[in-house]
Amino acid sequence: MSEKQLIWYRVADVDEVPEDRVKTVTAGRESLALTHFEGRYAALLNACPHQGGPLGEGAIENGWLRCPWHGWDYHPCTGKPPGGYDDGVPTFPVEIREDGIYVGIEEEAPRERTVADVMVETMVNWGVTHVFGMVGHSNLGLADAIRLQEEAGNLSYIGIRHEGAASFAASAYAKLSGNPAACFSIAGPGATNLLTGLWDAKVDRAPVLALTGQVDTQVLGPGAFQECDLAAAFAPVAAWSQTVLEGSRHAELMSLALKNAIQQRDVAHLIFPDEVQVVPAGDTPAAGPEGRLTDLHIAPPAAAFDAALERLRNAKRPVIIVGHGARPHMDEVTALAERLNAPVVTTFKGKGLISDHHPLGCGVLGRSGTPVASWFMNEADLLLVFGASFSNHTGITPKKPIIQVDFDPYALGRMHAVDMPVLGDIGVTAGLLNEGLGRDPDTVDQRPEVAERWRIWRQEKLNRLGDDRGRGLNSAAVFDAMNRLVPEDAVIAVDVGNNTYSFGRYFECTRQAVLMSGYLGSIGFGFPAAMGAWAAAPDRPIIAVTGDGGFAQYMAEVTTAVKYRMNITHVLLNNSELGKISKEQRGAHFPVWQTSLVSPNFASFATDCGALGIRVRSRNELDEALGRALAHDGPSMVEILTDAELL
Repeated sequence: MSEKQLIWYRVADVDEVPEDRVKTVTAGRESLALTHFEGRYAALLNACPHQGGPLGEGAIENGWLRCPWHGWDYHPCTGKPPGGYDDGVPTFPVEIREDGIYVGIEEEAPRERTVADVMVETMVNWGVTHVFGMVGHSNLGLADAIRLQEEAGNLSYIGIRHEGAASFAASAYAKLSGNPAACFSIAGPGATNLLTGLWDAKVDRAPVLALTGQVDTQVLGPGAFQECDLAAAFAPVAAWSQTVLEGSRHAELMSLALKNAIQQRDVAHLIFPDEVQVVPAGDTPAAGPEGRLTDLHIAPPAAAFDAALERLRNAKRPVIIVGHGARPHMDEVTALAERLNAPVVTTFKGKGLISDHHPLGCGVLGRSGTPVASWFMNEADLLLVFGASFSNHTGITPKKPIIQVDFDPYALGRMHAVDMPVLGDIGVTAGLLNEGLGRDPDTVDQRPEVAERWRIWRQEKLNRLGDDRGRGLNSAAVFDAMNRLVPEDAVIAVDVGNNTYSFGRYFECTRQAVLMSGYLGSIGFGFPAAMGAWAAAPDRPIIAVTGDGGFAQYMAEVTTAVKYRMNITHVLLNNSELGKISKEQRGAHFPVWQTSLVSPNFASFATDCGALGIRVRSRNELDEALGRALAHDGPSMVEILTDAELL
């Protein structure tokens, strides 16, 4: 190795490593074991040749540097083992200069393009702009490919504290934007930690790409460290899952993964064995979506459409019910409602799809809903349902004639038979129904009734504002303040529990978008979902609404929000109880058991993490606290001490 080929790096002070000691140092990208032995300094590669044990973490004993993993010895200066064996450790030249110890490293060869590069480039071509995940030993090659694309400005990587938060964030990103985000993990426990958030995406029809590392293929099978049968583990949740092999068509695999995620609105999964990630790929081209996606804006079959149209023409008091599936199509649905004079109620997942201040907007139907919505469903002579799943929590009555419109044939009549199942794109079908009505239909104008039912419910909410048992604020007061202060263009991610039910009941949406763990109903969703919403819509105000039970599951993610300066306002309702579970135990005639919680001062915790934390104990503190938090540049938390029984 000639002098001209070396780059010299200062790695330590002259007196930093005592005699007979070793220390890990870094020179460029090279990790080294710096030794001080018999008055000499030496630099050895920081990897035992047997299993890669970090020699810098070893010790010099009886004149030998001992590997901390399996006890093999090397000379501290030459790297040679005793006994004349040839499995020594490479060494690097060292110079002692006035300002420190320097190590000479041969100039690095240009980085070779790898299999991981081809696949991440393809991912970028398909429009994936955000990856949430955790870098670790079995995904380093893939992580480096992601790093290069981030440095090129093609995507953003958000490093989380728990992989479950990564998959929840990716799910929320997809629910809000309609576009896939990726979540990223190591093999074994990192990958299995993704599963809950991926199930959330699957059952709520959100396109998500899961990228998991895997152990080397040569040790796959006998039970290597962190080995897990990921193909089997992910089979129930992933609509498409494949292992990347050295001889795979790599761009094609990534394209198929994203095609399945996007067109099926589901989870796609790729498994990356460790050694395959760094296989040289040369000039193998990346791929993109051109010629691979089809337009799914299909019109319904003529016979089904004509039957639905005829039933709609004869209805006097039709009511429209919209679920999360109608999110991209509300302009067409609202235009049809206005033509029909039809009240519009939403499922909980559809909350906010129509303003609660629209003359025909009636709020949420079901357990998390308002008496306004249920009243109009019960008075209807026809229900026109767009993009709803007929969950038992929503409670769409089967006793009324039903027209159900959905893009998924398996969603039609899934829970029970409906009178007219109509397969078609929701926006297209709503537009065609509007056109097909011809002259204005002879329906009852229900707008005055909508206004009256809201007047009654709003008076009831006012009556509840003053409820106080001396055990914390009531939920009506919390959401009354949010009604006044939350910006109209905000995105609100809500968790699971009584806090969420109260949000559905008391908060009135104008133009806010609402995200939730719908069919899965997973506690802990709220704060990671807010992180995903921030990534998808960084210019909009982002609000998280959680209880103390749900937030505590992912409370370390506050540090993630601080690191990336996420402008998230967190409204935390703290009643020191799993209040919904207590309620369910009472309802099932069980004693309340093991639902109490011991919680920290969450506002102080947020402050310790670098966020703004404010604790609210009385109703007259609410507006000032929420105003400060919403105005704060960066993550903030308003912890509100609430009464578990004043819902």
